[in-house]
Amino acid sequence: MGVPGDSERRTDGRPQVEPQVEPTVVAWDPVMAGYDFGPTHPLHPVRLELTMDLAMSLGVLDAPGIRISRPTLASDDLIGLIHDPVYLSAVRAAPDPAQARFAALFGLGTADNPIFERMHEAAALITGGTIEAARAVWSGPPRHAVSIAGGLHHAMPGMASGFCIYNDPAIAIAWLLSAGAARVAYVDVDVHHGDGVQTAFYDDPRVLTISLHQTGSTLFPGTGFPTEVGAPAAEGTAVNVALPPATGDAGWLRAFSGVVPVLLRSFRPQVLVTQHGCDTHAFDPLADLALSVDGQRASYDLLHALAHEVCDGRWLACGGGGYALDTVVPRAWTQLLAIAGHVPLDAGRALPEDWRSAAPGRVRAATGQKSVGAAAMPRTLGDGVSVRYRPWDAGEGDPDDPLDRTVAATRRQVLPLHGLDPTVDR
Repeated sequence: MGVPGDSERRTDGRPQVEPQVEPTVVAWDPVMAGYDFGPTHPLHPVRLELTMDLAMSLGVLDAPGIRISRPTLASDDLIGLIHDPVYLSAVRAAPDPAQARFAALFGLGTADNPIFERMHEAAALITGGTIEAARAVWSGPPRHAVSIAGGLHHAMPGMASGFCIYNDPAIAIAWLLSAGAARVAYVDVDVHHGDGVQTAFYDDPRVLTISLHQTGSTLFPGTGFPTEVGAPAAEGTAVNVALPPATGDAGWLRAFSGVVPVLLRSFRPQVLVTQHGCDTHAFDPLADLALSVDGQRASYDLLHALAHEVCDGRWLACGGGGYALDTVVPRAWTQLLAIAGHVPLDAGRALPEDWRSAAPGRVRAATGQKSVGAAAMPRTLGDGVSVRYRPWDAGEGDPDDPLDRTVAATRRQVLPLHGLDPTVDR
């Protein structure tokens, strides 16, 4: 199955995929909310708690298509597949005030990455969840798995970065390679460039990394341009679509259609790993794209369909960024969980009133910050907007459209490295 245009969609707008017999594994334990940088930090774990509570209220988590699995801490050996041993020592030592200067050498103790008690254990538990999800996908029989607390894609081998201590998706990919996978694809739809995962595999031709993000010219981490295509031994396996600010659903989905399907079909991964930061939403306070929850859900559907098409449904989906703690993250990721679990869930479904009325107060209590208030909370899972878009076809698009110029630039840089003609192939 390809990435369908409007004429190729089912009447409910979702791509058709083959059914999955075995339940989808969801790595989750409430203890994972211990990855907590403090009440005023944007990456507050209340967003995870609200997501799981909403998913439970709507019957997603106790559906036959879902199996909750409580993870254990990732070992030092597993974390060491990506991270330097001295960095692990720094993370462990960081909560000791006497080690503050040592920790600072590794990006710890900054406003982005403040130190908290048992930081290593909290980060290792999230990493353990993503590794367990990877094991479930690779070993079977489940073909899908979700690590909703994972997706911490900025951490570098020897440095904390962008709210991320350990790079759980990169570690999971490294584990898959060690377990025998010959080709793994990683698609990152967070508003920020997936720089840590790209860095980890920049010279490894076995891993294809694709990141669609707001251009680094206007947003952290300042990287992720079309010319970043991989080291000489792996040219074409790093792919970046640097989107203009204010890109909405139609432009984002058009960009996706012009880059992701053709490369996944060419690369033919054995496993698809995805990162689903929902900070692309128009309500998100930290970035400048303008997607709706409906557009985000469309991206989940498309990646789900591609996982079934190109790698027999072996799909590991991670969370990621998202800072509209009550209005966006729970609605988006509840639908991600439902899609991964093949649980029917209509985007027009009303939010449970008890959850909806309580969510803003829970955010206020957790963060001490103002929230939108119950009256301004969305009333349905989706935003109720159309996600019609014009899929990319042969050619370079409209040269006067900044979005089309962005997509064409990526295609020109990368497709020839895969033996594909950027003016012909979709």
